[in-house]
Amino acid sequence: MIRLAISKGRILEEAVKILEKVNILCQVDPLNTRKLIIPTNIDNLEVIVVKASDVPVYIDSGKIDLGIVGVDTLMEDDKNNHFRLCDMTISKCKLVVAGKAKTKYFNNMKVATKYPNIAKKYFEHVGLQCSILELYGSIELAPVLGLSDFIVDIVETGKTLKENGLREHDMIANVSSLLIANKVSYKLKRKEIESIIGRIKL
Repeated sequence: MIRLAISKGRILEEAVKILEKVNILCQVDPLNTRKLIIPTNIDNLEVIVVKASDVPVYIDSGKIDLGIVGVDTLMEDDKNNHFRLCDMTISKCKLVVAGKAKTKYFNNMKVATKYPNIAKKYFEHVGLQCSILELYGSIELAPVLGLSDFIVDIVETGKTLKENGLREHDMIANVSSLLIANKVSYKLKRKEIESIIGRIKL
């Protein structure tokens, strides 16, 4: 059995459409069910619906063979027990540093983010120390209310930043979703996995 984990939310919505195009069909609509393990019309393939940050954990454990997850999640997790098989070219966006227009970087600034590892590495790379405030919703509020100097977050159009009086200061990375495989699974189940990859890449 091959288990394919897909991040909840927009990635799941777009991944399901790609699978349907290549006739890999979930037997229950993953967008309208509480079921987390969903059989497909492929006898040896199950879709597992998980929180984005959990995809690398399950892949790393070997309990899940394949995963569709954003580059941002892989950057933050920083585990290496997987192969990156292909770019699914879905859920494209970018990971940026944003803040008020006139705010400049300075040592020991406060940065609000749900990506503490990425933020810390980025500012170390540019030679600055920062203190991290972990937030998981409405991150744009932090600099507006003076809780932080900057944020590190995902941006799609930039509209939310603009409407809250913020602007992009630097881009850290372009983000899309990748198909990844557990290294051991790929060696032991290579034929089955490559059969699935071949369909998805068509």
